[in-house]
Amino acid sequence: MNETEIKTSLTLLLDAIKRSDGPTIAAEMARLDDCVQRQRLALHPQLLHFLGNRSYAKALMFLGGEENIPVGVCGGRSARPAS
Repeated sequence: MNETEIKTSLTLLLDAIKRSDGPTIAAEMARLDDCVQRQRLALHPQLLHFLGNRSYAKALMFLGGEENIPVGVCGGRSARPAS
């Protein structure tokens, strides 16, 4: 699965979530999980991180070339409590 196919799968998945289409959600999540398993070494580390953590909207933003992807609770300075 190349980046174009990943982007298509993400778009289908996010659309299916909006429509509460369980079978499509399950199919696309399985497809993306399989991609992560098979292509772990070929994927960009940030894309791999987003897909592995099921941050699908962020993965789509990354593939769309966006630079200001919000930091999540998994890391980043803005997500850490002040010392």
